[in-house]
Amino acid sequence: MADTVKILKPNLLVVEGHDDELFFNALVKHLNLGDIQILPIGGKTKLCENLRALTISPGFANAASITIVRDADDNPKGAFQSVQDALKSAGLPSPEKAFERYEQEPRVMVMILPEEGKTGALEDLCLNSVANDTIIYCVEKHFSCLKEQKISLPQNPAKAKVQVFLGSKEKSGKRLGEAAQAGYWPMDSDAFAQIRKSLCEIGA
Repeated sequence: MADTVKILKPNLLVVEGHDDELFFNALVKHLNLGDIQILPIGGKTKLCENLRALTISPGFANAASITIVRDADDNPKGAFQSVQDALKSAGLPSPEKAFERYEQEPRVMVMILPEEGKTGALEDLCLNSVANDTIIYCVEKHFSCLKEQKISLPQNPAKAKVQVFLGSKEKSGKRLGEAAQAGYWPMDSDAFAQIRKSLCEIGA
Protein backbone atom coordinates (compact mmCIF):
# COMPACT_ATOMS: atom_id res chain seq x y z
CA MET A 1 0.00 0.00 0.00
CA ALA A 2 2.86 2.40 0.76
CA ASP A 3 3.90 2.38 -2.91
CA THR A 4 0.44 3.08 -4.26
CA VAL A 5 -1.27 5.38 -1.74
CA LYS A 6 -0.75 9.07 -1.29
CA ILE A 7 -2.55 10.76 1.55
CA LEU A 8 -4.44 13.72 0.11
CA LYS A 9 -7.04 14.50 2.78
CA PRO A 10 -6.86 14.91 6.56
CA ASN A 11 -9.40 12.22 7.46
CA LEU A 12 -8.82 8.63 6.37
CA LEU A 13 -11.57 6.02 6.13
CA VAL A 14 -10.10 2.52 5.78
CA VAL A 15 -12.56 -0.06 4.40
CA GLU A 16 -12.29 -3.74 3.49
CA GLY A 17 -12.59 -3.72 -0.28
CA HIS A 18 -13.80 -2.09 -3.49
CA ASP A 19 -17.50 -2.68 -2.82
CA ASP A 20 -17.20 -0.96 0.56
CA GLU A 21 -15.24 1.85 -1.08
CA LEU A 22 -18.06 2.51 -3.56
CA PHE A 23 -20.71 2.38 -0.83
CA PHE A 24 -18.90 4.81 1.47
CA ASN A 25 -18.02 7.08 -1.45
CA ALA A 26 -21.76 7.37 -2.12
CA LEU A 27 -22.54 7.99 1.55
CA VAL A 28 -19.76 10.56 2.00
CA LYS A 29 -20.96 12.36 -1.13
CA HIS A 30 -24.55 12.27 0.16
CA LEU A 31 -23.38 13.88 3.41
CA ASN A 32 -21.27 16.41 1.53
CA LEU A 33 -18.13 15.51 3.48
CA GLY A 34 -15.28 16.58 1.26
CA ASP A 35 -12.39 16.06 3.68
CA ILE A 36 -12.54 12.25 3.89
CA GLN A 37 -10.28 9.99 1.80
CA ILE A 38 -11.54 6.41 1.45
CA LEU A 39 -8.89 3.69 1.27
CA PRO A 40 -9.72 0.03 0.53
CA ILE A 41 -7.37 -2.19 2.53
CA GLY A 42 -7.68 -5.26 0.30
CA GLY A 43 -9.67 -7.46 2.68
CA LYS A 44 -9.78 -7.98 6.44
CA THR A 45 -6.95 -10.53 6.37
CA LYS A 46 -4.59 -7.87 4.99
CA LEU A 47 -5.53 -5.18 7.50
CA CYS A 48 -2.49 -5.61 9.72
CA GLU A 49 0.20 -5.46 7.02
CA ASN A 50 -1.53 -2.76 4.98
CA LEU A 51 -2.21 -0.58 8.00
CA ARG A 52 1.49 -0.67 8.80
CA ALA A 53 2.22 0.25 5.18
CA LEU A 54 -0.29 3.09 5.38
CA THR A 55 1.64 4.72 8.23
CA ILE A 56 4.67 5.20 5.96
CA SER A 57 2.69 6.43 2.98
CA PRO A 58 3.46 9.94 1.65
CA GLY A 59 1.44 12.52 3.58
CA PHE A 60 0.43 10.23 6.44
CA ALA A 61 2.03 12.55 8.99
CA ASN A 62 -0.64 15.11 8.10
CA ALA A 63 -3.55 12.73 8.80
CA ALA A 64 -5.78 14.11 11.56
CA SER A 65 -7.99 11.03 11.90
CA ILE A 66 -8.22 7.38 10.89
CA THR A 67 -11.45 5.39 10.91
CA ILE A 68 -11.38 1.63 10.33
CA VAL A 69 -14.54 -0.07 9.04
CA ARG A 70 -14.91 -3.85 9.43
CA ASP A 71 -17.76 -6.34 9.23
CA ALA A 72 -18.56 -8.20 12.44
CA ASP A 73 -19.41 -11.37 10.50
CA ASP A 74 -20.23 -14.02 13.12
CA ASN A 75 -17.89 -12.68 15.83
CA PRO A 76 -18.29 -8.97 16.72
CA LYS A 77 -15.89 -9.16 19.66
CA GLY A 78 -13.26 -10.95 17.61
CA ALA A 79 -13.64 -8.50 14.72
CA PHE A 80 -13.04 -5.53 17.02
CA GLN A 81 -10.09 -7.27 18.68
CA SER A 82 -8.51 -7.93 15.28
CA VAL A 83 -8.70 -4.22 14.43
CA GLN A 84 -7.25 -3.31 17.83
CA ASP A 85 -4.36 -5.70 17.22
CA ALA A 86 -3.74 -4.24 13.75
CA LEU A 87 -3.73 -0.69 15.12
CA LYS A 88 -1.27 -1.58 17.87
CA SER A 89 0.94 -3.43 15.38
CA ALA A 90 1.04 -0.26 13.26
CA GLY A 91 1.94 1.86 16.29
CA LEU A 92 -1.43 3.62 16.26
CA PRO A 93 -3.73 4.34 19.22
CA SER A 94 -6.66 2.02 19.71
CA PRO A 95 -10.08 2.93 21.16
CA GLU A 96 -11.59 0.67 23.81
CA LYS A 97 -15.00 0.34 22.14
CA ALA A 98 -16.44 0.36 18.64
CA PHE A 99 -17.80 3.74 17.47
CA GLU A 100 -15.85 5.56 20.22
CA ARG A 101 -13.11 7.92 19.13
CA TYR A 102 -9.61 8.03 20.57
CA GLU A 103 -9.23 11.77 20.96
CA GLN A 104 -5.45 12.30 20.67
CA GLU A 105 -4.17 12.81 17.13
CA PRO A 106 -4.38 10.94 14.98
CA ARG A 107 -7.93 10.47 16.24
CA VAL A 108 -8.90 6.84 15.72
CA MET A 109 -12.35 5.26 15.49
CA VAL A 110 -13.39 1.69 14.69
CA MET A 111 -16.76 0.93 13.10
CA ILE A 112 -17.89 -2.69 13.40
CA LEU A 113 -20.88 -3.30 11.14
CA PRO A 114 -23.81 -3.67 11.31
CA GLU A 115 -23.53 -2.23 14.86
CA GLU A 116 -21.69 -2.82 18.11
CA GLY A 117 -22.24 -6.28 19.55
CA LYS A 118 -24.25 -7.62 16.61
CA THR A 119 -23.27 -10.24 14.07
CA GLY A 120 -23.57 -9.44 10.38
CA ALA A 121 -22.12 -7.03 7.87
CA LEU A 122 -22.77 -4.00 5.68
CA GLU A 123 -25.23 -6.13 3.68
CA ASP A 124 -27.50 -6.34 6.74
CA LEU A 125 -27.64 -2.55 7.01
CA CYS A 126 -28.47 -2.23 3.34
CA LEU A 127 -31.27 -4.78 3.63
CA ASN A 128 -32.63 -2.96 6.69
CA SER A 129 -32.67 0.28 4.72
CA VAL A 130 -35.09 -1.23 2.17
CA ALA A 131 -37.09 -3.35 4.62
CA ASN A 132 -40.35 -1.71 3.51
CA ASP A 133 -39.64 -2.10 -0.20
CA THR A 134 -42.13 -4.41 -1.93
CA ILE A 135 -39.24 -6.32 -3.49
CA ILE A 136 -38.11 -7.46 -0.03
CA TYR A 137 -41.41 -9.33 0.41
CA CYS A 138 -40.62 -11.20 -2.81
CA VAL A 139 -37.03 -11.83 -1.71
CA GLU A 140 -38.23 -13.39 1.55
CA LYS A 141 -40.74 -15.55 -0.37
CA HIS A 142 -37.90 -16.74 -2.59
CA PHE A 143 -35.90 -18.01 0.39
CA SER A 144 -38.99 -19.45 2.05
CA CYS A 145 -39.61 -21.43 -1.13
CA LEU A 146 -36.05 -22.79 -1.09
CA LYS A 147 -36.55 -23.91 2.50
CA GLU A 148 -39.91 -25.53 1.74
CA GLN A 149 -38.34 -27.42 -1.16
CA LYS A 150 -35.52 -28.56 1.16
CA ILE A 151 -32.95 -26.80 -1.00
CA SER A 152 -29.77 -25.88 0.86
CA LEU A 153 -29.77 -22.21 1.78
CA PRO A 154 -26.74 -19.97 1.09
CA GLN A 155 -24.08 -19.87 3.80
CA ASN A 156 -24.37 -16.08 3.93
CA PRO A 157 -28.10 -15.23 3.74
CA ALA A 158 -27.61 -11.45 3.83
CA LYS A 159 -25.24 -11.44 0.84
CA ALA A 160 -27.59 -13.77 -1.04
CA LYS A 161 -30.63 -11.60 -0.29
CA VAL A 162 -28.80 -8.49 -1.48
CA GLN A 163 -28.03 -10.26 -4.76
CA VAL A 164 -31.66 -11.34 -5.22
CA PHE A 165 -32.89 -7.84 -4.34
CA LEU A 166 -30.53 -6.18 -6.81
CA GLY A 167 -31.28 -8.81 -9.44
CA SER A 168 -34.93 -7.79 -9.21
CA LYS A 169 -34.22 -4.19 -10.22
CA GLU A 170 -34.89 -2.94 -13.74
CA LYS A 171 -31.14 -2.48 -14.21
CA SER A 172 -29.99 -5.69 -12.60
CA GLY A 173 -26.53 -7.12 -12.04
CA LYS A 174 -25.10 -4.39 -9.83
CA ARG A 175 -23.01 -5.20 -6.78
CA LEU A 176 -23.72 -3.64 -3.39
CA GLY A 177 -21.33 -0.72 -3.88
CA GLU A 178 -22.52 -0.07 -7.42
CA ALA A 179 -26.09 -0.09 -6.11
CA ALA A 180 -25.13 2.61 -3.61
CA GLN A 181 -23.72 4.71 -6.45
CA ALA A 182 -26.99 4.19 -8.34
CA GLY A 183 -29.09 5.31 -5.38
CA TYR A 184 -30.68 1.95 -4.62
CA TRP A 185 -29.97 2.20 -0.89
CA PRO A 186 -31.78 5.17 0.78
CA MET A 187 -28.90 6.92 2.54
CA ASP A 188 -31.25 8.82 4.87
CA SER A 189 -32.66 5.57 6.25
CA ASP A 190 -32.50 4.98 10.01
CA ALA A 191 -30.50 1.85 9.19
CA PHE A 192 -27.50 4.05 8.42
CA ALA A 193 -28.02 6.51 11.30
CA GLN A 194 -25.04 5.36 13.35
CA ILE A 195 -22.54 5.37 10.52
CA ARG A 196 -23.86 8.74 9.27
CA LYS A 197 -23.33 10.17 12.74
CA SER A 198 -19.84 8.69 13.00
CA LEU A 199 -18.80 10.00 9.58
CA CYS A 200 -20.03 13.49 10.43
CA GLU A 201 -18.00 13.38 13.67
CA ILE A 202 -14.77 12.39 11.94
CA GLY A 203 -13.67 15.90 11.09
CA ALA A 204 -15.31 17.61 14.04
